[in-house]
Amino acid sequence: KDCLESIKWCDEIIIVDDYSSDGTIGVIKEIGKIGEYKGKIKIFKRKLAGDFAAQRNFALRQAQGQWVLFVDADERISQELQKEITELLYYTSVIERDGIYLKRGDYFGGRWLKYGETAKVRLLRLARKNAGRWEREVHEVWNVKGKIWELKNPILHYPHPTISDFLNNINFYSTLHAQVLKKEGVKPSLFRLIANPLGKFIQNYIFKKGFFDGMPGLIAALMM
Repeated sequence: KDCLESIKWCDEIIIVDDYSSDGTIGVIKEIGKIGEYKGKIKIFKRKLAGDFAAQRNFALRQAQGQWVLFVDADERISQELQKEITELLYYTSVIERDGIYLKRGDYFGGRWLKYGETAKVRLLRLARKNAGRWEREVHEVWNVKGKIWELKNPILHYPHPTISDFLNNINFYSTLHAQVLKKEGVKPSLFRLIANPLGKFIQNYIFKKGFFDGMPGLIAALMM
């Protein structure tokens, strides 16, 4: 509901649902009856099947507008970012651009993380419909050809309500990532098994100053 509230200013809202069973679609349909949403929301059901790029490309094909903004259910578009996007699209020479990078701020453990790798995340989430395609099954990227812009205000990200949710997400994504690496011919090694987790922690907690985020920073670094 909060996600939809943050994008009600868009011309159309396309929902791609992986056959959820938690009441998500019921909530969306109720919201769709509200005046400001009427006629905007379109719901499509499609199996994810472990391929995020294919799911996003499917959504891209359904879009009618010239520009497409991708937002996940645990993300919000702030009023400041909305203003930046609309001013860029309607009041500047955006015709010279093909894609736009958006920063993302992570909220975890009761605070916004200002350090660690998540503090420097930027994602290509807004682009011309025909400027490119999503690639890679997991940790997917939108491969947009042309000139890219970057905005100041971040997408607001609420990814892990609980520690157990954090663990479940990591297990889910790491399994998919391992399958993709196998397809790409990347072979496992004992050295990587030991060095990568330790290196990731040191990078996040020490070099990227995750310790400044207190206990949430420590937990995030350990989980990553």
